Amino acid sequence: PVKVVESGGGLVQAGGSLRLSCLISGLNFADYFMGWFRQAPGKEREAVACTFPGGRPIYFPESRAGRFAISREDAKSTLYLQMNNLEVDDTAIYYCVADPPSCGGRMNFWGQGTQVTVSS
Repeated sequence: PVKVVESGGGLVQAGGSLRLSCLISGLNFADYFMGWFRQAPGKEREAVACTFPGGRPIYFPESRAGRFAISREDAKSTLYLQMNNLEVDDTAIYYCVADPPSCGGRMNFWGQGTQVTVSS
């Protein structure tokens, strides 16, 4: 079975940084699209960023690339999300997804999520 396990969330002050990690097992990681999504309290789930096989990133919206960076380490089957200059509005549960349709994939395996809380 495919397993998706996020880590790295926590409490941080506005302006701070966090790096989320996601270990994915049960598939050939390098062959698949990967993505980060988030859901803030009272809001709908939204895409944050995707990475294609080979590593090309895309961000939603594109301006998010100014503060967030998605990357992948295929040899470790691990996906990352570096978040800098965090804002209170970034508070959400962040989900790692293997092969999400929103990123161009099909299989759509979700992790349990990791909480990110940004305080003012």
